[in-house]
Amino acid sequence: MIVIVNTTSDEAITDTIKQQLAVCKVEAEIIEASNLNIGHCIGCNYCWLKTPGECAVKDDYEEILKKIVHADQLWVISDTALGFINHKGKNIFDRVIPIITMNLCFKKKEMRHVKRYKKNANVGLIFKGEADGDFLNRWMERVALNLGSKSLGAFKESEVKEALSCMC
Repeated sequence: MIVIVNTTSDEAITDTIKQQLAVCKVEAEIIEASNLNIGHCIGCNYCWLKTPGECAVKDDYEEILKKIVHADQLWVISDTALGFINHKGKNIFDRVIPIITMNLCFKKKEMRHVKRYKKNANVGLIFKGEADGDFLNRWMERVALNLGSKSLGAFKESEVKEALSCMC
């Protein structure tokens, strides 16, 4: 199962993805999140200490997180700002922290959080606008490393077919 969260107001990208995934017969859920109320992580650590695995911020992200927990892949479609993904896209990645624990262990000489679940979704990014694709690819590698999953890469909007090859 693939979860795709489109934080942009452009549904043309998701229309293209829907068509191709239907051809591939891949199960996916596309969430058009541009108008959803998704706040930022407030760093309260409730998801680790008081309500393990559950974010204390009560907004539209709760339902998205439930889907991410069961997904094989998480794709975020984001606009850019200042050469990076914008706040809406960043919120999606920041708010996945309940799927890991506060416990730490060493992996390849780096300190990492212990996963809460046996598997975490592999993560990918499709971005619209100006940004350094190489930097975003490196950032996605670090995001995946922190989640104990695999990076599927960062793709410009014009490279959506390449991103689709990772989904099918």
